[in-house]
Amino acid sequence: MVSKNRAQRIADRIQEEISEMLIFDIQDPNLSGASVTDVSVDRELAYADIYISSVQGSESAENILNGFQRASGFLRSELARRIDLRTFPQLRFHWDPTPERAEKIEKLLDSLSQPDQPTSEDDLPGSE
Repeated sequence: MVSKNRAQRIADRIQEEISEMLIFDIQDPNLSGASVTDVSVDRELAYADIYISSVQGSESAENILNGFQRASGFLRSELARRIDLRTFPQLRFHWDPTPERAEKIEKLLDSLSQPDQPTSEDDLPGSE
């Protein structure tokens, strides 16, 4: 078992490396516009949970997550080559809705600052 600080350093390094691979190494068109928003590694180094977001929004979530699943073998072997660990954690991919929620909140706040525009309940966070 590793310390929380070491697990966080490993998670940060995994995020950096995957982000770099998305730019330079991965040619899958399904993954274009995808970005890694966060990575967490458990203290046993068994699993790395990778949180993904995209400029296309949640409409493309399933397509992007499937693309990452298809590329997981390549990603894991490439990460193991770049990051020196005795055993490399299994990669699990999750959709991160945080950027979309932040955008909805920003729109709501903008509408509050402009009182002449009515707001609809569809713009409220959590009304999906």
